[in-house]
Formats: sequence, C-alpha cells, structure tokens
Amino acid sequence: MTTPVPSKTTTAFFLQSAVSFGVSVIGLGVGIAYLPVNHWMRAFLAIGLLYTVTSAFTLAKCVRDHQESTAVVSRVDQARLDKLLTDHDPYRA
Repeated sequence: MTTPVPSKTTTAFFLQSAVSFGVSVIGLGVGIAYLPVNHWMRAFLAIGLLYTVTSAFTLAKCVRDHQESTAVVSRVDQARLDKLLTDHDPYRA
C-alpha cells in the first residue's frame, strides 16, 4: 500500500556509531580504573571524555533520524486515509 521512505542513515553508520559509543565508554572506564593520575593520564581522560561526548551526539542523531523517518511514514499514511475518507461518497451512483 505504501512505499517505504528511504532512510537518511545507513545501517552501517548506525552500527558504527553504536559501537563507537560502547568503545569510548569502555576505554574511559579502563582509563579511570588505572588512575595513578599523572599528566599523561589526565590527558587520556580528557580525550576519552571528548570522544564519549561526540559519539553520544552521533548516536543521538541516528536515533532521532530513525524516529523522524518513522513519523513521516505514519503521517503520509494518515493523510492518504483522510483523503480517501473525504472523497468517499456512499450515495454516489
């Protein structure tokens, strides 16, 4: 009945951003676990935090894009149904 709307993001990009988020959280956790805190460790934690935040934004964008594409399809379906119902005249011969 309806043709699917092409996704703005590919499955590979979505998977890459999810894996990136997981790797960044694990990397930062390992860095914090070995915290004898010298300058190199603090630099590592700063880079790790930056990486976690940027990949979290990427993952949030993917989720938002997926949700928007689903909403557009349902709105188009609803508009088609409304047009069909308004055009239908049961008393027309």
